[in-house]
Amino acid sequence: MNPLLEAEKIMFDTDRWQEIYHSLRKHRLRTLLTAFGVFWGIFMLAVLLGAGSGLENGVTRNFNVAKNAVFIWTQRTSVPYKGLQPGRFIQLKNADMEAIREQIPELESLNPRLRIPGSYTIERGDESASFSVNGDAPDLLDIRPMLMLSGRFLNESDIAEKRKVAVIGSRVQEVLFKDGAGPIGEFIQIKGVPFRVVGTFGSQANNDDAIEDLQTIHIPISTLQVTFNRPNEIDYFACIPKEGVPAAVLEEKMLALLKQRHLVAPEDERAFGAENVEREFRDVQNLFTGIRGFSWLVAIGTIIAGAVGVGNIMAIIVKERTKEIGIRKSLGATPWSIVSMILQEALVITGLAGYVGLAAGCATIAGISYALKQLGMESEFFANPEINLGTAITAIIVLTATGLIAGLIPGLRAASVNPVVALRDE
Repeated sequence: MNPLLEAEKIMFDTDRWQEIYHSLRKHRLRTLLTAFGVFWGIFMLAVLLGAGSGLENGVTRNFNVAKNAVFIWTQRTSVPYKGLQPGRFIQLKNADMEAIREQIPELESLNPRLRIPGSYTIERGDESASFSVNGDAPDLLDIRPMLMLSGRFLNESDIAEKRKVAVIGSRVQEVLFKDGAGPIGEFIQIKGVPFRVVGTFGSQANNDDAIEDLQTIHIPISTLQVTFNRPNEIDYFACIPKEGVPAAVLEEKMLALLKQRHLVAPEDERAFGAENVEREFRDVQNLFTGIRGFSWLVAIGTIIAGAVGVGNIMAIIVKERTKEIGIRKSLGATPWSIVSMILQEALVITGLAGYVGLAAGCATIAGISYALKQLGMESEFFANPEINLGTAITAIIVLTATGLIAGLIPGLRAASVNPVVALRDE
């Protein structure tokens, strides 16, 4: 008989299911203890992976810059070069920005930033407070995405015409516009100079950097240079490479060009500072890959222990039913029908225990996620724990494989029973 047809017949054989029920019920305590091992392994897998995803979501959500961003700033030289002494401070200029754009084809976006040192009192009517003021360019949105709440961000016309316009964070709006007036089109005073508000922004992140961003005002860098006596000066560059170009390549080329332009020794590692977000993000991803691997290792170890228990109980059942198996074989039962009988019992134990464990784990993670949102307890390091579909499918595959392996050896042993010897068994 075709094994597939025989397997289908077995699956819908009510007598077979009743037989399995009575067999497992006969060893109730042993079955429950064995099933608990499988249940606990799958439950721990779901909880550990869910908690790991919550931790990963919290950390990666707070990468509130492009994942391949590069930041470069100046420090002091540490190596004498071409007659110049160490200890020189280097000032970035607009000409550096133009040279980078012209000579580095791997560059996608570049934002030069200039800050008004410290915090200055910003005024609007009778309201005033101290906020940070940054001079930026339109490319900032490519590097540090913002949640625009109203209006627009800076554009190229603002830069070219040195317009006195400002984009303010939501916290700035709360303080300066307590009267509820719409900020768009209104004027604020920065060091006594009027700037027209053209946009407001919020943040999707939930960390100290995000809070600081919301208390920041962005104005065109060209306007800041002219208005506040910082002609052609730039504090640092933020940039991203073109698609497919590693951030490390862009970082290396920018540093080499800037060292050449400012007469810095090629081996001087202290003249410029650099931050490669792509490298940092990769390190974080590797960390969470390790956490996921550890979670699977712990869970699979527990599942294997449960599978050994299932195999043991199946071996006991085979031993106790040796005479019955001999009778079945003498009446014409095929080896496959004997093996499938044992496999079916093993799959029932692992399947029920595993699916209940998976459901309990998913319910636990869903409950934790709901509670965190309702209580407002999501932090910058933990948010939205979840079990993805791929994990659930993998767990089901592991369960099925565990059940098959646990029942295979006892099943083969049962199929090899000699009917004559089995009928003599007492």
